[in-house]
Amino acid sequence: MRKALQLAERGRGLTSPNPMVGAVVVDRDGVLIGRGSHEVAGGPHAEVYALNAAGPGARGATLYCTLEPCSHTGRTGPCAPLVADAGIARVVVATEDPNPLVAGRGLQLLRERGLVVVTGVLARDAERLNGPFFTFMRARRPFVTMKVAVSADGKIAAGPGERTLLTSEAANRQVHRDRAETDAIAVGSGTMLVDDPTLTARRSFRPRPLTRVIFDGRLRTPPSARIFTTLDAGPVIIVGYPRAAASRGAAAELRDAGAILEFPADGRIGTALEALAAKGITSLIVDGGAALHRAFWHAGVVDRVQVYVTTRVLGERGVSWLPFDVMASPHITERSSRALGDDVLLEAYVHRTY
Repeated sequence: MRKALQLAERGRGLTSPNPMVGAVVVDRDGVLIGRGSHEVAGGPHAEVYALNAAGPGARGATLYCTLEPCSHTGRTGPCAPLVADAGIARVVVATEDPNPLVAGRGLQLLRERGLVVVTGVLARDAERLNGPFFTFMRARRPFVTMKVAVSADGKIAAGPGERTLLTSEAANRQVHRDRAETDAIAVGSGTMLVDDPTLTARRSFRPRPLTRVIFDGRLRTPPSARIFTTLDAGPVIIVGYPRAAASRGAAAELRDAGAILEFPADGRIGTALEALAAKGITSLIVDGGAALHRAFWHAGVVDRVQVYVTTRVLGERGVSWLPFDVMASPHITERSSRALGDDVLLEAYVHRTY
């Protein structure tokens, strides 16, 4: 199963909105005779590649798969019948598929065809690998990563309203690798007004456009913002308060600039995330600023936290991030750290939401 999980990793950033899946076929003597991974959304599934590689040797063999073989027809045909038809005797899966169209039906079909089915092997690893897919299917919203860069003394800017670059080149490369793997990136209106970012994924290949989301309750984003010069990189969605829909002048100017406007009826972040999920967005990096981070945290929709700690010291005039220590929260689990040049990336998951 660990080999299958390693194979699944090959699809990182390439398979959304589908999950990353790996599969291996092992014959009766314990020899690996077939392997495969889901390479791109709409392409053949991992089981198909593994079975094709195994050929006639699949008869009587064991299939290890990181996710339950599907039983429905989407852009490709169902895999569960193919597994049974290939003569596989035993199927070991890490997790059931949370997709309501599958949800155990693939395993049921295999059992009805006489195959031995084992589930739950390295299940937590498999679910963590596909956090966005599982969150999307279970909660009907994107998997949310709250990302921030702070100085050594915990500040995010040198002063109020000041654009402040903190991270090293090594950390910046990691930021753009992460952007290449996510469906969308979000900022608040304050960040737009101060930094005027384009929110693109530089130096990285993306099979899908990167959706940029601006949480701008009062529609303060100027139509001249640089982000509207990069619409070829992906759509720009502006989420406003319901009452902002009446601001016909500002709304019309932003639409003319190329923005897609969303006005959640109740003004809640959770409702906005449901609207993004309806557009096929399964993962979202919330890049700031502090007000938006605080709103997401208190809404209970943060799944992962990334804190880039830099060597700079900004002093008393610097702007603090949040009025509480996120990493010390009882909701935080699976903390990790790694060096990126002179910076350190702290990562953790939030168990209350996933």
